[in-house]
Amino acid sequence: MRMNIESKKRDVALVVDDSPETLRLLTDALDGAGMTVMVALDGAAAIRIIDQITPDIVLLDAVMPGIDGFETCRRLKRDAGLANVPVIFMTGLAETEHIVRGLEAGGVDYVTKPIVIEEMLARIRVHLGNARLTQSARAALDVSGRFLFAVDRQGEVLWATPQAQKLLSDHHGAQADDFVLPPSLLQWLEQARAKGSSKSQGASLPDNPQLRLYYMGETAPNEFLLRLSRESGTALPPEFTSELGLTTREGEVLAWLSKGKTNRDIAQILGLSPRTVDKHLEQIYAKLGVENRTAAAAIAANTTRRNS
Repeated sequence: MRMNIESKKRDVALVVDDSPETLRLLTDALDGAGMTVMVALDGAAAIRIIDQITPDIVLLDAVMPGIDGFETCRRLKRDAGLANVPVIFMTGLAETEHIVRGLEAGGVDYVTKPIVIEEMLARIRVHLGNARLTQSARAALDVSGRFLFAVDRQGEVLWATPQAQKLLSDHHGAQADDFVLPPSLLQWLEQARAKGSSKSQGASLPDNPQLRLYYMGETAPNEFLLRLSRESGTALPPEFTSELGLTTREGEVLAWLSKGKTNRDIAQILGLSPRTVDKHLEQIYAKLGVENRTAAAAIAANTTRRNS
């Protein structure tokens, strides 16, 4: 269980470097600046420390034996609880390739060795301030009742407001950190990104149509903001399965068809492909003994009215 240290007054920095000289230099400087300092000689040790205590900032050597800094950062950033912790890379290599690798791994900045302490402290102050602003903004969103979370291109959760975390956990049956968008929603996300937030339509979670996602935009490189909504009126009428003999998925397709949704709309709402919706409709028409969507919608409306 990770300990919460937010109530402590001193900022906590984790310094990860295989050089004892660098560790001593930074420990003295950060301690003199009023920070609590933790140290690790390699990536594995850093991960063990962060499993227990969440630092406010991480200073990470890029080139280390064993797990290098790039891989260490990637592993840390897989934890949604660490998404807002800034990581500054330290490297003796100023080549663009290494700088880009550090930023792609999740770092916010880099400094080159030998380290200039005044410059390092200035960068730390800036990134700690930015992290606090981000944390405050997300807390404000949560208080306002917004169910927001961000994912990367692979659909893994980067961070979530507490209310969104609870909703995802209740749905997923595990921590929100473990939730990953299924392939159908990854395809929807790509389409939504192409259209932009103002034109994209929502999509429901495949196994829970009452939970619907809306694309809000790209908030950072490889960070896409989604809004989670519990939709009312999307529950499947039980008579669609009991009286009409439809499967649960066929009943969901018919329910949305009866609300006037197009095949493409239904595909996006249920997180299906348009071809899959077409196949479900073929089965629905056959079971209801009709030939088109208008007749199917009429039967759905009559069935609902008769049982209301």
